[in-house]
Amino acid sequence: MTTTFKTETIVSVENLKTYFYTEDGVVPAIDGVSFEIRKGETLAIVGESGSGKSVTSLSIMGLIPSPPGRIEAGDIHFHNESLLDKTEKEMRQIRGNQISMIFQEPMTSLNPVYKIGDQIIESIILHQKLTKNEAKKEVIRLLNLVGIPEPERRLNQYPHELSGGMRQRVMIAIALACNPEVLIADEPTTALDVTIQNQILALMKKLKKETNMSIMLITHDLGVVAEMADRVVVMYSGQVVEQGDIFTIFENPKHPYTEGLLRSMPSVEKRSGKLYAIDGVVPNPLNLPKGCRFAPRCEYATALCHEEMPEIQSISDDEVVRCWKYTDRWEA
Repeated sequence: MTTTFKTETIVSVENLKTYFYTEDGVVPAIDGVSFEIRKGETLAIVGESGSGKSVTSLSIMGLIPSPPGRIEAGDIHFHNESLLDKTEKEMRQIRGNQISMIFQEPMTSLNPVYKIGDQIIESIILHQKLTKNEAKKEVIRLLNLVGIPEPERRLNQYPHELSGGMRQRVMIAIALACNPEVLIADEPTTALDVTIQNQILALMKKLKKETNMSIMLITHDLGVVAEMADRVVVMYSGQVVEQGDIFTIFENPKHPYTEGLLRSMPSVEKRSGKLYAIDGVVPNPLNLPKGCRFAPRCEYATALCHEEMPEIQSISDDEVVRCWKYTDRWEA
């Protein structure tokens, strides 16, 4: 695990609300989320499926499909400029150039009918105004950088001719093509076996160290978080429930949901018996519970938790939690 000192803020998400309007009703996928990404750090966004992690990243990238989605409130600042005020043309200059994203499944992100080289060359020519020959040389350098053997040969291959790990490396090469300041990695190792997963994570750590870029890592795997992150944002049902540095989150979690996630992690000490699991499931966003959204699954919940939504509380300079336990209204 690593740690970081407070440095320059690159991206600031402030009270963000992203809703989807469906035939069944309004889905508050992101409901008042705030956090910041600092220069040279890895910020992990964790939570179960349905917690709003990916929608948060798509909101930052300006890729929320509209309709049915819409950013209803809040703001996203990149170097103190609001991304929500940018035109689509301006966002295209930022997207892939200054802020890049690695998507969950490379096979669906890469175009199956175009060769690998052509897909990366297109991105480089668009943003860096290089000639095709110059761009080709840059692609070979990038493929070398991300550990792809025989890059000259790979240029002429199609996505289906590469393994899952190779495709993910190609996605990282595309994301790095324009030396972004911020790299958003959405479950970058989910579909890969453990050996390849470790190689991809080691590659991301190496590239971060060499370029001092910031990484926003979206994952449900706390083992990956322990390996990669400086700070952690824990999301549940579209809200931030806890936020803090990696050591605090792992050694002294405040929110019952964070506690449950950490207890669910397999370890050498837990070789006998069943793994712990949090009872219940993430609530249906069309039918959210009254009060705290985690209350129906929480072993500490009181009548207050079921009646009123707790506000986010500041525990220290760099630690916040959304739980009644940390207010003067709490009665155990």
